[in-house]
Amino acid sequence: MRVTATIALILSLSFLAHAKTTDLSSIPLVSMPSINLKALLAEDEADKVNGVAPRFAYTHNVNLSPANSGAWTTEGSLSIWRLRIESKKAESINLGFTQYELPTSASLYIYSMDRTSVRGPFNSLDNNQAKQLWTPVVFGEQIVVELRVATAQKNAVSLLLTAVNHDYIGFGKPKVSTQKSGSCNVDVVCGEGAAYQEQIRSVATISFGGSRFCSGSMINNTANDGKPFFLTANHCGVRSSNAATLVAYWNFENSTCRGPNTGSSGGRGDGRLDQFTTGATFRASLSESDFTLVEFNRAPDAAYRVYYAGWDSRKLAPTSSVAIHHPNVDEKRISFDSDPGTISTYLDRGVLGEDTHIKITDWDIGTTEPGSSGSPLFNQDKRIIGQLHGGYAACGNDDADWYGFLAKSWDNGSPVNSLKPWLDAAGTGETFIDGFEVR
Repeated sequence: MRVTATIALILSLSFLAHAKTTDLSSIPLVSMPSINLKALLAEDEADKVNGVAPRFAYTHNVNLSPANSGAWTTEGSLSIWRLRIESKKAESINLGFTQYELPTSASLYIYSMDRTSVRGPFNSLDNNQAKQLWTPVVFGEQIVVELRVATAQKNAVSLLLTAVNHDYIGFGKPKVSTQKSGSCNVDVVCGEGAAYQEQIRSVATISFGGSRFCSGSMINNTANDGKPFFLTANHCGVRSSNAATLVAYWNFENSTCRGPNTGSSGGRGDGRLDQFTTGATFRASLSESDFTLVEFNRAPDAAYRVYYAGWDSRKLAPTSSVAIHHPNVDEKRISFDSDPGTISTYLDRGVLGEDTHIKITDWDIGTTEPGSSGSPLFNQDKRIIGQLHGGYAACGNDDADWYGFLAKSWDNGSPVNSLKPWLDAAGTGETFIDGFEVR
């Protein structure tokens, strides 16, 4: 979505007022085949063992366009195309358009049958080099796709839907208690997070391919120019081939502090998923330090107040550490370790002196979980020094986590495996910088 949040809200309200007069049940329906939930969950268990980014949705491959599905109507000078999509028992549905190019008069909306979950408008400002659009989730098992375009520009529409992604976990709203984040986690709105409000606004939960999720953070560069670089973990699986499918959700947080180690902290939260950025370009990655850097096609809406976090590329262990993350694609949480971290290798394996990771021996407050991967580790100066690779930490234990070391990711001789060419493109030689907020 590339119009400002205020304008988007006005357009959405206007659209909803009009949509309420439409009989949605009369819109042509395409139904997806049923999924094999038992088989999917078994595959997900195997993925955990193999360190693969968690999955929340099954992809139905389709070939749907205004030319072969749905129905066109006209209202004055407008042509309107609508298509209803159903995937029974889906918690939410998200879509992947692998042909997407709209003329200036066109607006695309995706919404639930009860119209409580609306995404859009998407428009010509969302056109991009990859010619793709991957949407955020819309809750419910049945959704409507609606395109509105001036009849004079109808033939300029290029729209092909090839992926209907069936959410069987509950993206942001896990339906099974074992899929929710642990009760020892600390909401970022709790008092413990008060000193880190800027850093909190840099962190997002992400989906890619419409089916898997991780965490990550916006990261500043020495020009302080708001270039939308985003840091996550290499093992999450974001590559040049799928960076266009990335969707980041900002400010997905519980509205109140649920007391750690209470039933409410381990239960369903009330965070919203209506602030998002779609589509990115792959920039660099390195498996040894498990980093991936992408650049969003456009910066997040200024109304979201996304913070571009500072960083430190020096080979220094932190004297204390803070992690901000989305465990199990739940609302944002914060964890603390008041002890010094140690420079290490992943899981303490590998050759002594490789120094690819920062080890957090155990968290004093909070923990991390699947879905936290890619989230930033901040040092005592509130600068990023790494991103979560993995570990054994969980509620109820004192086990370790390992973060890919930004010092190792900094300069490896090429723009494809280094952060330096992107975060210090001008060659200033800065080894640490503070964060930045676009105003």
